[in-house]
Amino acid sequence: MTYNFDPNRWYDNERLVIDARFRSGRIHTREYKDAIDDLDCRYDEMLDRLDGTYQIPSQNAENP
Repeated sequence: MTYNFDPNRWYDNERLVIDARFRSGRIHTREYKDAIDDLDCRYDEMLDRLDGTYQIPSQNAENP
């Protein structure tokens, strides 16, 4: 299975939506800052989950 998810692109897309909502007046400064803080937190948590590569478990002599 190929995994083509780009976390940086996801972040940029989400940030564009938040920025557009702010520029259009749909959210105010406090809501904007809260949304960015939440996005940053979700991004960091996602990177922690995505960190590393898949490893095939090694087989030992007892389980050929």
